Amino acid sequence: MELSFCYEEQLQSDAQFLCSNQRMDTELVDSLVLQLNRIYPQILSDKEACKFRSLRVPTTERLRELLQYLHEKGDDACYEFYRALHIQAEDVYFSLPTRIRQREMTDSRSANNVAVIPERYVFNERGPIFFLSCFSVAVGIAFLYYYGGESSFLHCSAVRLGKDAKDVFVSYVEILARK
Repeated sequence: MELSFCYEEQLQSDAQFLCSNQRMDTELVDSLVLQLNRIYPQILSDKEACKFRSLRVPTTERLRELLQYLHEKGDDACYEFYRALHIQAEDVYFSLPTRIRQREMTDSRSANNVAVIPERYVFNERGPIFFLSCFSVAVGIAFLYYYGGESSFLHCSAVRLGKDAKDVFVSYVEILARK
């Protein structure tokens, strides 16, 4: 099942929850109407904003009418309502039924990928101590090489390498000695 990004359908699904939610009080509804009116006057004109802010009408009825009006205005108006709700009341926004369903669907999809991702990015299971010890050895060799004794030190260390690596290493030391 694909995630639905049709905001009209989402608003229709969330309408009952929004109208019955105690956190959708008069102040919040007024601030949503004002934000839609001030930022998007093409969605909610001054006259319509006054209608939806009228205190003579109960808040739940005003909210129901606002949601119906936005649904009739189309997907863009519904999207802007969700944006305003997210800004004004994040806790209400994240508790919407459609948000919870989308989060669950996203979590279930990412749960399938979680097993694959960690294995792909594990380079070394030995940890940071192993890296630091190897780095310290490399720095020590560089330090010895730089501060003298390079030819005798490198000849001694080449003894422990394999035959092919030993030949390459010794020829490199001989080239350096000629310079």
